[in-house]
Amino acid sequence: MVLGTTSGAGKSWLVTALCRWYANQGLKVAPFKAQNMSNNARVVPTPGGGMGEIGSAQYFQALAARAEPDVRMNPLLLKPEADTRSQVVLMGQVSAELSDTPWRGRSLLVWPHIAAALDALRAENDVVVIEGAGSPAEINLYDCDIVNMRVARHADAACLLVSDIDRGGAFAHLYGTWALLPEADRKLIKGFVLNKFRGDASLLSPAPQMLEDLTGIPTVATIPMVWHHGLPEEDGVFDDRNHSTGPVHLTVAVVAYPRISNLDEFQPLKSVAGLRLVWARSPADLAGADWIILPGSKSTVADLAWMRQLGLDAAVCMHAQRGGAVLGICGGLQMLGEAIVDPLGVESGRDGQQPWSGDAPGLGLLPLVTAFGNIKTVRRTETRFSAVAGPWAALSCVSVSGYEIHMGETAQHPAMAANGHVARVVLPGGLGWQSVTGNVLGVYLHGLFEDPAVVHALWGNASRLLDGVLDNLAAQINQSFQPGFLGSLVPSSTRKMV
Repeated sequence: MVLGTTSGAGKSWLVTALCRWYANQGLKVAPFKAQNMSNNARVVPTPGGGMGEIGSAQYFQALAARAEPDVRMNPLLLKPEADTRSQVVLMGQVSAELSDTPWRGRSLLVWPHIAAALDALRAENDVVVIEGAGSPAEINLYDCDIVNMRVARHADAACLLVSDIDRGGAFAHLYGTWALLPEADRKLIKGFVLNKFRGDASLLSPAPQMLEDLTGIPTVATIPMVWHHGLPEEDGVFDDRNHSTGPVHLTVAVVAYPRISNLDEFQPLKSVAGLRLVWARSPADLAGADWIILPGSKSTVADLAWMRQLGLDAAVCMHAQRGGAVLGICGGLQMLGEAIVDPLGVESGRDGQQPWSGDAPGLGLLPLVTAFGNIKTVRRTETRFSAVAGPWAALSCVSVSGYEIHMGETAQHPAMAANGHVARVVLPGGLGWQSVTGNVLGVYLHGLFEDPAVVHALWGNASRLLDGVLDNLAAQINQSFQPGFLGSLVPSSTRKMV
């Protein structure tokens, strides 16, 4: 199990690397995180044969483990809808009852599901690599913990405690976390890990030995800062550095509203030659953009209101009116239409003291209307573009695969259609439309830029292949950990294989 002294210490990164390292030893491996809070989610199978959601981090960790992702790898997913409210997804399915249950009262209800999922994965695999959340020493939450030391104790897990040394104070973080844990939990920690180190490692001496003298726990790895490692950023952290080299031929601006979801699907764009990816939070950030992308949103109406407050709506519309390319994905597609209606109050609510209605006018760039309902669409999808015009013409007749996670259905606006004003259908089944001018495109399909066929059609070259990225992570930790240490952590019955 990988624990962290803070959020952002590198737990997800390290778990992903460990999953690939152990898989490369010939072991059957699975990742696990009891509870994740993220609007970055993927569609995966459920034990009952349906489809459900897990956090994107566990999805990529499963790929690193060469395992089929499933909902047991992240049994509890919290998707923030506002500053004070989250949608609760248990075993892949939205639970309205748990979403309305106070946070501290929720642990008793969900723990049996978490324990059962972990036990099933342990029974089926040689190694389960578990990720904690935040810090295990959040003593105000210790009595209702379901993601850190309660999981470690249940699995009798060999734990690593990782700290981000680039932030400073790493040795204090490690010692303080250890000191706040009960004695029984301290015994589960087998090693300290310093992550994101820049400089001469010899300068760390004698601190690692002093820390071991105080705690009895060795520092087993010093992992250097790894730039452009190729994995999506977790926890809504934006990496604005341009990963592409050479002259820039295309600037793509993604509007980064507060409740942005599935931002990880844009990771492949960072390594497309000649493409510059920027995150736009103001009209000035859209200046010079060739393409503007409205990504998914966990609260479409609230994020649309945020855009209007900042003047981003007018900037997007002006860009489109001048012939600039605009792409809306999922919630972004809903924003592009004429109107959003919410007869059941699905998105109506209160954020702090500010109430909002789920009804809203859209940007008016596509003659569409979206109606929210209580049914959430969660599925993998394979489909094919029909004839596409304008800057998206290269997608014509391209077969694509991706996934859908959305509330609401979108259709042609009835009154506008009666007057002959319709959007061009470019994907069947209500999945994609285009403006008659060709420069505005809206799709419900997530994962377009992770599809090699789409990347090849648009740019004629591929971004970095994920499998190579994962092997590079495994190679990095193989060099960083003490020889033989990672093998010593696996159960003795499988140790001979490592």
